[in-house]
Amino acid sequence: MAKINFGGVIEDVVTREEFPVSKAREVLKNETIVVIGYGVQGPAQSLNMRDNGFKVIIGQAPEFKEDWDKAVKDGWVPGETLFPVEEAAEKGTIIQYLVSDAAQRALWPKLKAHLKKGDALYFSHGFSITYKNQTGVVPAADVDVILVAPKGSGTSVRRNFLAGSGINSSYAIFQDATGRARERTLAIGIAIGSGYLFPTTFEQEVYSDLTGERGVLMGALAGIMEAQYKVLRDNGHSPSEAFNETVEELTQSLIRLVDENGMDWMYSNCSATAQRGALDWKPKFRDAVMPVFKNLYQAVKSGAETTRVLESTGAANYKQGLNAELKEMRESEFWQAGAQVRKLRPKA
Repeated sequence: MAKINFGGVIEDVVTREEFPVSKAREVLKNETIVVIGYGVQGPAQSLNMRDNGFKVIIGQAPEFKEDWDKAVKDGWVPGETLFPVEEAAEKGTIIQYLVSDAAQRALWPKLKAHLKKGDALYFSHGFSITYKNQTGVVPAADVDVILVAPKGSGTSVRRNFLAGSGINSSYAIFQDATGRARERTLAIGIAIGSGYLFPTTFEQEVYSDLTGERGVLMGALAGIMEAQYKVLRDNGHSPSEAFNETVEELTQSLIRLVDENGMDWMYSNCSATAQRGALDWKPKFRDAVMPVFKNLYQAVKSGAETTRVLESTGAANYKQGLNAELKEMRESEFWQAGAQVRKLRPKA
């Protein structure tokens, strides 16, 4: 384990140099890894493991034809490496439970019947275990319960793997029934293509994840963008100008500088006018949103957000309502302007 200094806080992280794929293969040489669900994380993690030489099969409900057909298109063979969920689970020793949080609750009574003593139940989200009083997901005491949570979408997990860079992941052990839970967890983390692994707990993972998704990563980002775009448009700026100053410059220029060397480096590589304005206004935005983030974190920790997620995503008409919400976003002037701006980007 490498000890890394994160701004004065020492953390133990696991890198691919100290836990290479060859070591992961040795740890998992007698394991059959079953990926339950071929939706968001399932394709990326399973394909990465297959490419890395691990024994992987897919468990996917055939009635969800789109996901089943996608698995077939990706080279999984019905009756050989692709099976209905319960049949696949019976064949595995490590069960990767990668269906949605709401689906995990619904599918759990069937899945738990196929978990055998010594199996490992794997998650990429701490949701179902942390909020077990609401989900009913309570594994038996004779199975390992482990987690590897990539810090990115399934698309990013696969894309980074193919680029050779990997994606950072957290890992946790909730239950060690075999005495091998930690080595299994780290091996799986490397097998799916993690760049490095840092420790967490199921609770901490879900608290940070739900806060991040609703906050900076998605909810806050989209809300702030919409607000700035509207102010610019209300003051006579064209859609092209408003979108470029709100989104395009961020995604095509500035955020790449942050990615390379940090926020201070990005500031150092902007004009003096931009620097001064950003430094002066940063604390105003921080202080304005701090109460919102505190409220958000408490809603996550209390389980209020869990109730909202399970009730809404479990509704019969959820998909229809979701599509309507996304359609409204897509057809707004803001994102229609974005579609046109993207078309105008110079081709490489």
